[in-house]
Amino acid sequence: MIISPSAKNICHTCGVRYGTSVIPGICEICADDRQYTGFTGQIWTSYNELATKSSIRFSRLQSTIYDLRIIPSFAIAQKAHLVLSSSGNILWDCIPFIDDPTIAFIRSLGGISAIAISHPHYYSLMQDWATAFDCPIYLHEKDREWIKDPGGYIKLWSGSSKTLWDNISIIHVGGHFPGSTVLHLPDHGRAGCLLTGDSIYIAPSRKNLSFMYSYPNHIPLPKKDIEFINERVQPLAFDAMYGAFEWMNIGEGARALFEKSISRYLSIY
Repeated sequence: MIISPSAKNICHTCGVRYGTSVIPGICEICADDRQYTGFTGQIWTSYNELATKSSIRFSRLQSTIYDLRIIPSFAIAQKAHLVLSSSGNILWDCIPFIDDPTIAFIRSLGGISAIAISHPHYYSLMQDWATAFDCPIYLHEKDREWIKDPGGYIKLWSGSSKTLWDNISIIHVGGHFPGSTVLHLPDHGRAGCLLTGDSIYIAPSRKNLSFMYSYPNHIPLPKKDIEFINERVQPLAFDAMYGAFEWMNIGEGARALFEKSISRYLSIY
């Protein structure tokens, strides 16, 4: 399941694992303006070091959606989402740890038939997850350059959307990264659902949404990128929205919140 579990090849700040034989002096993902190198400098850790203190907690958001978080939090501390669907379960986004109890629990729910990831900050241990469940990893081709752990499970796709099954689609929205995506679940919840990572960022108040080039460094997007996000999201049916972090759960009213937030941003330009 785990490749080189003792190798220090996981960035302590972003949690992305490098599957290459040569590890750079600085994590290339953290050196980019959208992220940052840790305050004490670059630190690399190994799977074995994480395994001594980490576990994965599941929370049920809807009857067909769980979120998964590393306990205690590590790196960016994002959550992933497990979507249950009759034609095959989907892991949306990824976290930088996996263990046997997690694999056993997910298999009890039917396993994972595909992994889809919103953007490079959450590539994490995607190859380990794909190996455990023998499933493809769908990444948008516009983010090809940020793949630090290449392998045969990765399936690059292009264009505006990729339909999986049971009406579930990955939607390309751009913005945060050129290939940033959201997952559209039109038949989940009361009136559809969006899983957004932080392609669309739910504020802690849950009364506003943000659309940024860099969230930690507070770099805004240009108007054309926000208009593009709006163009891609407007046709989608949804009332619930779940994002990348613990507070990012909106059970209803997400469509109205999206429209209000887009209008606020565009009124500034």
